[in-house]
Amino acid sequence: KLMNVLFLLFFATSAQSAIIADHMAVARFDSIPETVFQDIRDNYLFIYGHTSHGSQIMTGIGMLASENGALYTSPTIIELLSDLGHLGSLVWEGQTRSWLDAHPETNVVMWSWCGGCSDNTVEGIDIYLNAMNQLELDFPAVTFIYMTGHLDGTGVDGILYRNNNQIRDYCFANDKILFDFADIESWDPDGVYYPDETDACRWCTEWCTVEVCPGCGNCAHSHCFNCYLKGKGFWWMMARVVGWDPTPIETKSLGSFKSLFR
Repeated sequence: KLMNVLFLLFFATSAQSAIIADHMAVARFDSIPETVFQDIRDNYLFIYGHTSHGSQIMTGIGMLASENGALYTSPTIIELLSDLGHLGSLVWEGQTRSWLDAHPETNVVMWSWCGGCSDNTVEGIDIYLNAMNQLELDFPAVTFIYMTGHLDGTGVDGILYRNNNQIRDYCFANDKILFDFADIESWDPDGVYYPDETDACRWCTEWCTVEVCPGCGNCAHSHCFNCYLKGKGFWWMMARVVGWDPTPIETKSLGSFKSLFR
């Protein structure tokens, strides 16, 4: 047991520069100091490229703002109606460069997948990762956020699982910022893991028949509770970016450790 604890602490310390917004980040949302939310609004201007699945984050941010507008009002996020595409497409990369050249005041870039992580190849994911890294080198004043793809029901033997782990491993190894879209969908608040879940989040429906869950007008392809959790994950991620520092073991989530042990 002692060796297992030391192993966990080693990874928590060695990768503490990586910021991983996953289901454990969501669970720690309530520990974010109130002053941090305004700090984020005051200091960050976002562009976010997404189509329908990626809109779940925006819906979740809106749900939190409806819950407490004084505290959770959204930062400035300019939405680009496009996503990361398929099979090594770099259309998004060109759009990012054009935007940043024309709007140098922008200092955060996020792009989401739609279905393009489910049908991608190892080489295609490498193209994505290398392009993101090159953007970071070319625009050092900008924070770039990596993302995994949404669940598709193919489980641990599926292409999506492999591709998401490729993205996670890269972000851990290279101290990147990752919004782990799939991991948030994979765990309920009791810590039950659903590796075969889909983007519909069936466990969300079951959970909300027992627990009180906030509603929304529409959470694209999914349940409103899924969007709500992703809104919390977004704020936790940005709290870490702005410099809030939880205890060392909280920097790495137990959910993310599971993929390291596979």
